[in-house]
Amino acid sequence: MVEIIRRIPLFEQLPLDQLESLISDNQLYLKNYSKGTTVYNQKEHCNTFDIVILGGLVVYSLLENGSAMMMFEFAQGHMLGANLLFGDTHTYPFTIYCLSDAQLLHITKKAVSHFLHDYHFTMQFIGMLSLNSQKLNQKITMATQKTLRENLLEYFRQQSRLQHSNSIILPISKKQLADYLGVQRPSLFRELKNLKDEGIIDVSNRMIRLHHMHNSV
Repeated sequence: MVEIIRRIPLFEQLPLDQLESLISDNQLYLKNYSKGTTVYNQKEHCNTFDIVILGGLVVYSLLENGSAMMMFEFAQGHMLGANLLFGDTHTYPFTIYCLSDAQLLHITKKAVSHFLHDYHFTMQFIGMLSLNSQKLNQKITMATQKTLRENLLEYFRQQSRLQHSNSIILPISKKQLADYLGVQRPSLFRELKNLKDEGIIDVSNRMIRLHHMHNSV
């Protein structure tokens, strides 16, 4: 277990005896989760700061219109719960479940308090907190300040840049895309049809071809 933990940049400079002592005291522990398992329910109390060792997780928020908005995903090396562990509100605002079989390293508040005396750990910890905060701010902007069309086309632009092509393959299903954008599937399908009818995109299952997107918003 120590070998796994020392491979994480956050812990690479911490004294070995300190890690071993906290592991033996069960302040750091590994736990395996099966695909589809809910790790944390919305409004559940946060007791640990967690790091994804293997697999992937997804964060959902239930909206007033009955749809579920996919806030973001956690992949290997990402952390969750750190912003809640020391805050005034200690409950998860979202539901988190496993997209695949996963393994998490759980770290108690007591252990984190010990580690924060180390400068390297503290700077890495702050950096990870900042990254999570930026992702959340982007999602809030998407949910509150932009139209479905704007968010959809921005998502296509991002995928176009990542895939280095104007013909992209959606990495997720249309249901997952609707969840990501925080809308019902009929709304997504209607906007896709509108974009196709206007000649902005072509759609064939998961294949999307982009045309003249700079004129579309």
